[in-house]
Amino acid sequence: MHRVLASIFLSLFGCLILCDAALSQTGGPTPSPPGAAVYFIGLKDGDTLPTKSTIHFGLRGMGVAPAGSDRANSGHHHLIVDAPTPPLNAEIPNDFQHLHFGAGQTETELTLTPGEHTLQLVFGDKNHIPHSPPLVSDRIKVKVVDQAAAPPPQAAAPTTTRHPSPKDAKVYFIYPTDGAYITTNPVIRFGLLNMGVAPAGFDKPNTGHHHLLVDAELPPLDQPIPNDFNHLHFGAGQTEAKITLPAGPHKLRLLFADANHVPHDPPVYSEVINVTVNESGRPPHRRIRHHHYLRNRYY
Repeated sequence: MHRVLASIFLSLFGCLILCDAALSQTGGPTPSPPGAAVYFIGLKDGDTLPTKSTIHFGLRGMGVAPAGSDRANSGHHHLIVDAPTPPLNAEIPNDFQHLHFGAGQTETELTLTPGEHTLQLVFGDKNHIPHSPPLVSDRIKVKVVDQAAAPPPQAAAPTTTRHPSPKDAKVYFIYPTDGAYITTNPVIRFGLLNMGVAPAGFDKPNTGHHHLLVDAELPPLDQPIPNDFNHLHFGAGQTEAKITLPAGPHKLRLLFADANHVPHDPPVYSEVINVTVNESGRPPHRRIRHHHYLRNRYY
């Protein structure tokens, strides 16, 4: 009998531990949209780095915002160095192994001692708490060598190499159209001719993914497109997206780019369209002037 009770107790205790571990992976109170992801750009498991190197952070399906900024589908980066993944339902620690980038940085110059190190990205909300579900990159292992012994850099060129676009390729808005009135949470639909859509990182000829420029000029066309609230990336291969815009007039433009977020050559971008955002998504009612010809009426 005692053995049976002990077995039941151990089973229940094990279940509690497993359940608690599962809950810890659900993240904090701030939701993240489906398909969102965080990753390293130009850095992979097994790479060799000099003692001082620039680490680039990639983000898909969300926007970067400073700590304390309460905006939907946004957050900021945290770099975990030589440490396990922190609890995903609590505030990320702030120390030499848990580096916070609360100003909205998407890259950092990192100095590491020679030897092997692990790196991992964790995206956090305005309060430095991971979203739910959490956005966590793979933990990668890198080898750091003295500057003099480091191999010559080889990965810089591909990030700025532009892929050719086919003749007559075109990107355009299906919705909205120029001059339209839209709501604060419209679904923007992207149109594409003579090219295919592929997720970011998928390097296939004559393909790419959409970027939406909001109230922004065209960025440098031989560099990766910035990733912020004025340059929205749709690296999961979306052909439509629900976004949030403040009330008032806005200028929108689509810019198509390759697996590395670099525009093609020649670049494929739409005309700028002007839209007005209000609560109803409809033009305001015009006042109809009623002309009363009382002088000419007979009673």
